Amino acid sequence: MGERSTAESARRPWAGPPLQRDTSPDDTQPLRNGRASPNGRAPVETPDARTAGDAGAWRRLWPHLRGGLTAVLLWAALRAIGLWALHHYAAPRGLTLPSLLTRADGDWYMVLAQRGYDQAVPLAADGGAAATNLAFFPLYPGLVALVAGWVPGDIQVVQVVIACATGVAAAAGLYAIGAHLHGPRAGVFLAGLWGALPHAVVETMGYSESLFTALSAWSLWAVLRRRWLTAGLLCVLAGLTRPTALALIAAVVLAALVAAVRDPRQWRAWLAIALAPLGTLGFALWLNDRLGRWDAYFYVQREAWHNSFDFGAESWRTAGTLLQDGVPLPIVVTTVVLLAMVGLFVASLGARLPWPLLVYSAVVLVLAVGGDAYYWAKARMLLPAFPLLLPAALGMARSRNHAVGVAVLGVLTVIASWYGIFLLIHWRGSP
Repeated sequence: MGERSTAESARRPWAGPPLQRDTSPDDTQPLRNGRASPNGRAPVETPDARTAGDAGAWRRLWPHLRGGLTAVLLWAALRAIGLWALHHYAAPRGLTLPSLLTRADGDWYMVLAQRGYDQAVPLAADGGAAATNLAFFPLYPGLVALVAGWVPGDIQVVQVVIACATGVAAAAGLYAIGAHLHGPRAGVFLAGLWGALPHAVVETMGYSESLFTALSAWSLWAVLRRRWLTAGLLCVLAGLTRPTALALIAAVVLAALVAAVRDPRQWRAWLAIALAPLGTLGFALWLNDRLGRWDAYFYVQREAWHNSFDFGAESWRTAGTLLQDGVPLPIVVTTVVLLAMVGLFVASLGARLPWPLLVYSAVVLVLAVGGDAYYWAKARMLLPAFPLLLPAALGMARSRNHAVGVAVLGVLTVIASWYGIFLLIHWRGSP
């Protein structure tokens, strides 16, 4: 049994150590928080034993709760600094945070939450397809509509509140993954790094990135813990949030398939394989029915939004203009972020990240780089690629000088705050 458990752990280092059962040399049933009955058939619990057991469970749970709370508070503090800077700069110009935090795609989500989907693709003045909300996935605007129906007030505020709440959930999920793999300090720094990325302002905007990142983080955490039903169900919700869910579907299905092939009796893994694609597939089939064509989603993306997949050809051409005069700042920043993410992916390979996280990150990278439109927004599309930050978070956690991590997060927060101001006030395109 010991050799089999060791071999299993070697094959799946990301799954954690095998569970161990306590055994008693004399009784067929192990002792649990009490003393054995004279016939050895069942333990007899005493009040003192139960109290001691509860105290022990609390002592084991408290470090995780404390670490998770620290991660969430760190993320919230970094984002609060960015929002304070944005408000300080915008207020003298007569601009409000809700209006700024719901611009561009946020407007589309707001209209979608208020009026629902278009019945058909509208026509532009030249007779071609015009932009339509049929390109947006339903879960985030559905949550906005649900909350707005119960809470009086500005729907823009509701959008921002939901984004912030799901950002908290995402930070907690990032902590859970980092702590599971490398300890609580790595989990805290992972959440902090995610909150200090150049496009981190989007994490508190009326966009779906925070919701998708939260669902992806907890689904991947469930994969690492082999909780297949949880992973599959969260993947369904992620598939109703963003097209980037293809990355999560790939990771969940492949990990569950490996587990199911190794042990066909794991019916939960088989069920996760069946569940994972249902969200994305369901939205695609609904859109096919609404527009009366089998390729409705790709038609909407190609004709209405002029966005298709060219395997990165347009991204390569745009990056090649970096040294020309008059290149917009978002093009420069996006290029730097793309190069950094590719470098972090290579570092993740060297750091032997669990392969489901590598699969997820690789597909997110491919989807972001491979599109032929909205180059300046590709860095935002990489916000859900949080596993690529794990090598940096681990390095900060292992540093003997605690000031290093504080300094790195401080510098990144200043940059993210300044760039967030630029994106929402001076840049005319989407962030």
